[in-house]
Amino acid sequence: MPSYHQPGTVLTDHVFSVPLDHARPGGEQIEVFAREVVATGSTSAELPWLVYLQGGPGFGAPQPVGRESWLDRALRDYRVLLLDQRGTGASTPATRQTLARFRTAAAQADYLAHFRADSIVADAELIRPQLTGGAPWSVLGQSFGGFCAVRYLSAAPAGIREAFITGGLPGLASTADDVYRLTYRQVAAKNRAHYERYPQDVERARRVALRLADSPATMPGGGALTIERFQALGHVLGSSTGSHSLHYLLEGAFAGQELSDDFLYRAGDSLRYGSAPLYAVLHEACYAQGAPTRWAAQRVRSEFPEFDALAALGSDEPVLFTGEMVYPWVLAHDPALRPLADAAELLAERADWPALYDAGQLAHTAMPVAAAIYFDDMYVPRELSLQTAAAISGLRAWVTSEYEHDGLRVSDGAVLGRLIAMAHGDA
Repeated sequence: MPSYHQPGTVLTDHVFSVPLDHARPGGEQIEVFAREVVATGSTSAELPWLVYLQGGPGFGAPQPVGRESWLDRALRDYRVLLLDQRGTGASTPATRQTLARFRTAAAQADYLAHFRADSIVADAELIRPQLTGGAPWSVLGQSFGGFCAVRYLSAAPAGIREAFITGGLPGLASTADDVYRLTYRQVAAKNRAHYERYPQDVERARRVALRLADSPATMPGGGALTIERFQALGHVLGSSTGSHSLHYLLEGAFAGQELSDDFLYRAGDSLRYGSAPLYAVLHEACYAQGAPTRWAAQRVRSEFPEFDALAALGSDEPVLFTGEMVYPWVLAHDPALRPLADAAELLAERADWPALYDAGQLAHTAMPVAAAIYFDDMYVPRELSLQTAAAISGLRAWVTSEYEHDGLRVSDGAVLGRLIAMAHGDA
């Protein structure tokens, strides 16, 4: 494949053919795209490979410009592979356009069932020998990418030289219900912290909610902004700058007595799933092992009445925002998801999801594993991460409140550097 240059780096694009269903290697094939990045001057060096597994599910790998963010630290020691997990980025897409070829929602659901962590890891194991000549490689998993890394340690440990995991140690046997019972509590805490930082936002959020209770607003690009969809803007509260972003969004919510165009456009950008439909359709499926999820986030929400916006408006309580929860109504409101709504319903009822993790194998992990567990993580509960850290033999855990869930991205390489040092016995 031809190579090209950016400041301080040389990049090479790779495209690999993999089976849709790894149990049927001779069946339908799809393409997986990956971008190789190496530091200028190191193109001929015998560097070990580091494959990056992106968070999500459903998002493509970073599209770098030079040696930005954690990549600068990684390129000191590694040849990096930025993997567009199947269905994302420049890999064969899985969207309303491409899935329209199926005549039934059941066929769509059967196809989409092959886009979880187990299939992503199987792809990586087909790709690895083509690049490394068969040698194991290092793995860096962020958030959902960490779920993939734990699956990798369970299913194909011989392919891993060392593993670095940031904000992505899943509960090994946890259900989606278990996850949401913990995350709703953490989201409520993030709301409290936001309103303590920006007390003026209590009234601003109430004013928006009152306006939407009277009549949902029409979103640019289609769909309605309801109270529940407004609450979903809280998905940013678990990032390093999310509270500030939400504050500035609320600050400009009104133009006179009407919701401003600026607010509606910015809210739409934050809530839209067009660039990552798999995130919505497979979000709960990434937790499923042997039992249906049945829209766990929606069901468990009823156990937390403080998230009832209409009840809050009838009292003195603040309107609380929700977090990284995908609700069934999301499929009805987003034009990019609407054609997949029936398939999503079938996936929510699917009961034959295979197990993702092997506790017995993880208890005998032989290679170095280092993990950052963010104490205040709003997306991956630390309680489950700590249990899993204890279950993986030899894993070294760094529990920190210095960073939020996006610590890898915003720390200028400090988080990755700490994990590398831990794995190598230097910290």
